[in-house]
Amino acid sequence: MMRIPFNIPYLSGSEIEYIRDACAQAHISGNGKYTKLCHALFEARYGFHKVLLTTSCTDALEMAALLLDTRPGDEFIMPSYTFVSTANAFILRGARIVFADSYPHHPNLNADEIEPLITHRTKGIVVVHYAGVACDMEKIQALTQKYGLYLVEDAAQAIDSYYIRGEERLPLGGIGHLGAMSFHETKNIIAGEGGMLIINDSRFISRAEVLWEKGTNRAAFFRGEVDKYTWVDVGSSFLPSELTAAFLYAQLENLEKIQQKRRMLWEYYYQSLSILQDKGVVQLPFIPPYATNNAHIFYIICQSLEERTRLIDYLRSHGIHAIFHYQALHRSPYYQDKHDGRELPQADRFSDCLLRLPLYYQLSRQEQDFIIEKILNFYQIC
Repeated sequence: MMRIPFNIPYLSGSEIEYIRDACAQAHISGNGKYTKLCHALFEARYGFHKVLLTTSCTDALEMAALLLDTRPGDEFIMPSYTFVSTANAFILRGARIVFADSYPHHPNLNADEIEPLITHRTKGIVVVHYAGVACDMEKIQALTQKYGLYLVEDAAQAIDSYYIRGEERLPLGGIGHLGAMSFHETKNIIAGEGGMLIINDSRFISRAEVLWEKGTNRAAFFRGEVDKYTWVDVGSSFLPSELTAAFLYAQLENLEKIQQKRRMLWEYYYQSLSILQDKGVVQLPFIPPYATNNAHIFYIICQSLEERTRLIDYLRSHGIHAIFHYQALHRSPYYQDKHDGRELPQADRFSDCLLRLPLYYQLSRQEQDFIIEKILNFYQIC
């Protein structure tokens, strides 16, 4: 029987070579040759003002919360349909999370539902570009400007994806005050674990370097800006090793090749399964006119939890590993008693009905045809 996993990490072939080279540099603890190469690539390719590699996207978000001087009593508005790290970063600093619902046609934060949630305690809005598809940044930025709020982009899934504003293509993660990106092995570009803080407001650059280096001014010392380095602020071990950076750089060199293949796979799923959407059987991904598609996730939205469970079991019986995604955070065991009690029906629906299909560079046309065939067969026999 054919067996198709949900994900297989892509290897370019240069990862081990670059890791060996990093070892030969006799500097593998971080912020060496490959960290600098990754930083330079991102800043040149996407025009990011300043980036810092981190050990995870979670760490990048935690740095963002620190940079915004998050304190007990502060409130941050964010989607309920997201990974726990989006909320945890601010919870750790004592903030209260105010969850907002998604759109009916997409899991992204519904920009039209944000303003009624803003109070005198609101410090910022955290958007999540689900599946690498941009949130409605024009509407959200208008709110942050109107009320003097910070804007943080959780761009964990959004490498090489853009928000379109007129003739401009703005890279996701580079629009808010701060952004965070992930290089976890399930992402388009990977480092095993790994992430990046994107700093778009120059006010935060010098302090970000201090937080990144465990609360010391070590980076300034090695640039010759101070004669010794010492403890000057809070911070943590956010900086990844050169081994992680070397692996990541090998991936980044193959970004266009990886993206081309992923988009081809995504489009083939969409074309082949659109008959189900046309018949009203399932809902397929929606890409709004202001967003690009980086082909991070291909999902279908079933009509009920029971239907999705039967489809998962049916696909698994044929060796296909398709999986659901987030469970809405407002209903989580940790936060349900802290939530204000508002119903968030779209977040609940995506929790119950969204199903992700296998999508990775090595997925063959034969395997993809097999997956599509089984999904079509499932709905024909229901």
